[in-house]
Amino acid sequence: MTGDQTRKIALVQSEAAPLEDDFDPTLLAVRVEEAARRLSIGRTTMYALIRDGAVQTVPIGRSRRVPVQALSDYLAQRMQSRSTNAVA
Repeated sequence: MTGDQTRKIALVQSEAAPLEDDFDPTLLAVRVEEAARRLSIGRTTMYALIRDGAVQTVPIGRSRRVPVQALSDYLAQRMQSRSTNAVA
């Protein structure tokens, strides 16, 4: 395999699947799809959490973003309710 062929394969692979290197810890708010990916859940489940008020979102222009802090708050709440149920 030539070097040119190897570069083409690497380019196709990088376009096909997002890499973990795409994670940007400096973002304050993310798209719903990115929020779902960060929680390792499906997009539909993420929208259900938003609809039920479990995860807060903010409108920015014509789009809606999920503050990263809202994801942390949701996880903290889930962990707290789980430990409370385990004690009872």
